[in-house]
Amino acid sequence: MTVSIIIPNYNGVELLRQNLPKVLTAAPETEIVIVDDGSTDESVAFLKKHFPAVKLIEKVQNHGFATTVNLGVRAANGEIIFLLNSDAVPQKGFLKPILEHFKQNDKLFAVGCLDQSVEKGQVVERGRGVGRFERGFLMHERGEINKTDTLWASGGSSAFRKQIWEQLGGMDELFDPFYWEDIDLSYRALKSGYAIVFEPKSVVVHTHEVGSIARSYSPTQVTAISYRNQILFVWKNITDHDFYINHLLWLPYHLLRSLFSNDLLFARGFIAALTKLPKIAKQRRKTKKLFTRTDAQVLTVFQNSKSQQKF
Repeated sequence: MTVSIIIPNYNGVELLRQNLPKVLTAAPETEIVIVDDGSTDESVAFLKKHFPAVKLIEKVQNHGFATTVNLGVRAANGEIIFLLNSDAVPQKGFLKPILEHFKQNDKLFAVGCLDQSVEKGQVVERGRGVGRFERGFLMHERGEINKTDTLWASGGSSAFRKQIWEQLGGMDELFDPFYWEDIDLSYRALKSGYAIVFEPKSVVVHTHEVGSIARSYSPTQVTAISYRNQILFVWKNITDHDFYINHLLWLPYHLLRSLFSNDLLFARGFIAALTKLPKIAKQRRKTKKLFTRTDAQVLTVFQNSKSQQKF
């Protein structure tokens, strides 16, 4: 079973200098595909000079995560696609447990790794996601790592079966520049009858705070984009009647709370989502044809989780 590692990059030459040799050591003789998302630093020149064997895709314009990753998947030769952020480093032996899962289950779409996330000088173990539908939205959070079920596989440190990826249409580029695209893809896979698992034996060390999002966007911009994509997720994927009515009833509350609390980020996200409504409607019609499970069937597995995300 062949593997391709896809690394999206934007102005991350120092991260590539620091982490790429470690990736090559952890995954020798594995195809590496780096997609440069219109960097303005020395990333491309550095890669061409020091890592000529790496398959490099150069984009002239910066679009964001989903568009960049989709290009990498189309160029990759592996049956299994491993998505890896440039600020992440897989540990020795990380591929073996992942491949065992794929060999055992033809309906397995993705395997999420244990993400040892370096945050404010501490290591937080992530990688397993849980969630529930609450107050009109999918509320998600980090799950305990003592279970193997997961609601999504992270786009920064997970493996995906390319054949199923292509059947699902890959990541939705409407979520560019970032956030929710991996949850969206995973959720579509689950509703289409495929499986996703979390594998704690496959470890990736991830230093989120120095990634391209933190370097390129303000906290206000990040929050507004996150809200926008959280709204788009519901409009695109939620098909259970009760869930959708719940969303429509809670939406005015969230908008009014945003306006009256003088925190306009949710309102900004909503307006930005409205501009994408025609494209979302088109995507919704297309993806519904693949669904074989209801929202309730997907989320019931995680019904005992307690959401910590607040509006």
